[in-house]
Amino acid sequence: LAFCQYVTSNDVSVLTPGKVQYSCFPNGKGGIVDALLVYCIDSETYFLVVNAANIEKDWNHLCAIAPKFNITPGKELYNASDEICQLAIQGPNALKIMQRICDAPVEDMEYYTFKLCKVAGCDVILSTTGYTGSGGCEIYMYNEDADTIWEAMWKAGEEFGLKNIGLGARDTLRLEKGFCLYGNDIDDTTSPIEAGLNWLTKFVENKPFIDRELMERQKKEGVTRKLVGFKLIDRGVPRHEYALADLEGNEIGHVTSGTMSPCLKVGIGMGYVKPEFAKAGTQIAVVVRGRLLKAEVVRLPFV
Repeated sequence: LAFCQYVTSNDVSVLTPGKVQYSCFPNGKGGIVDALLVYCIDSETYFLVVNAANIEKDWNHLCAIAPKFNITPGKELYNASDEICQLAIQGPNALKIMQRICDAPVEDMEYYTFKLCKVAGCDVILSTTGYTGSGGCEIYMYNEDADTIWEAMWKAGEEFGLKNIGLGARDTLRLEKGFCLYGNDIDDTTSPIEAGLNWLTKFVENKPFIDRELMERQKKEGVTRKLVGFKLIDRGVPRHEYALADLEGNEIGHVTSGTMSPCLKVGIGMGYVKPEFAKAGTQIAVVVRGRLLKAEVVRLPFV
């Protein structure tokens, strides 16, 4: 627990077995190593789920800190990534589908909880998480059980219209809900305070986490940029790294995520702007090939 409290920004001590928490790894320079989920298996065991592209980076980061807590990489700190598969079953019917092949009651599970149970006769961790905002679950299984669960899932989901989708769909879903994506909206150069992630940055007693003093100062004194959501008024699609400007064309920031919203049928995005442009209702512009497309800062989520 002391190790997890130090390396993550959220308050791990409030977790009880069966609960999950969204958090981030501060990098010691005011930025974020990665965003992650913390699962409390028991009072001495925590399961950290990181972004797949950052496994090596995150592992090296944690290994460098572990000796300070008398934790040995490969022993108390263990990287199980190569032994585990994950499936994300998302949408309003996801838990109904999983109930057909699960030995435990899962349909009424609360958001951000998990169960150690059997799916299609295989041992899994089933959690009501996922980065789409549409409900559902994520299932962690041993590699050798993946085919069995995959096939059982399709049979159980056939009558519900279960479909196989990719990261493009995940990206529009998470953006419509205003969820930050690591590598776009947050990275090694952005702090949780700048990104509006104050809710996962807990300045509680007995939690001397990495960058705590810097983030407390940012919270007290303010920041030089803020992550906002915006909706296009003019027709167009904002894209990652497009410039954001005031209505006179003066640059005020940049787009971090953007798409044509399948639900709203308009261009939406998130980006960092100067604090004076961060209030909902403020009109700004997205610079697209030299043109200023008018947009309005809005409260998140979009949908």
